[in-house]
Amino acid sequence: MAYNHGKEGRKWQCWKLAEEKVLRSCGMDESIIEQLRLWDRALFNSDRRFYEKLQDTGTYLDCAATRETPAEIYTVENLLNDIENAELLKTLLTVDKLTLQISVLKMNGYSTNEIAVLKKKLKKFQR
Repeated sequence: MAYNHGKEGRKWQCWKLAEEKVLRSCGMDESIIEQLRLWDRALFNSDRRFYEKLQDTGTYLDCAATRETPAEIYTVENLLNDIENAELLKTLLTVDKLTLQISVLKMNGYSTNEIAVLKKKLKKFQR
C-alpha cells in the first residue's frame, strides 16, 4: 500500500494537538511546547522521507502481484487449457485423470487428508 503523506500529516496533527492540550493542562511553558512541536515535526518529516523511499524501492513481485490475478482452476479441463508450456501439456496428457483431479484439488488449497476423504466418497459412487 502506498504511503499517503496527507493522511499521515492529518493523523500527526490530531495527535500533536491532543498532546499539546495535555501539556498545557499540566502547566508547561508555551516555548517548550513550541520546541517539542518543531522536534516532532522534524521527526515526522524524517519518517515521511523514509517511507516514501521505501515505497519507491518496491520489488517486482509486489508489482506483479497487484497486476496479475491468477486464473481460477476448478476442473481438469481448465488446468489443461491454461498450460502454455507444450512439453508440460504433453506430459500431463499422459497422466491418468485421477492424478489430474488431485492436482486441481491441491491447487485449490485442499489438504491431503481432505482429498483422501473426497476420493473415498467418489469411489463409493463409481461402484
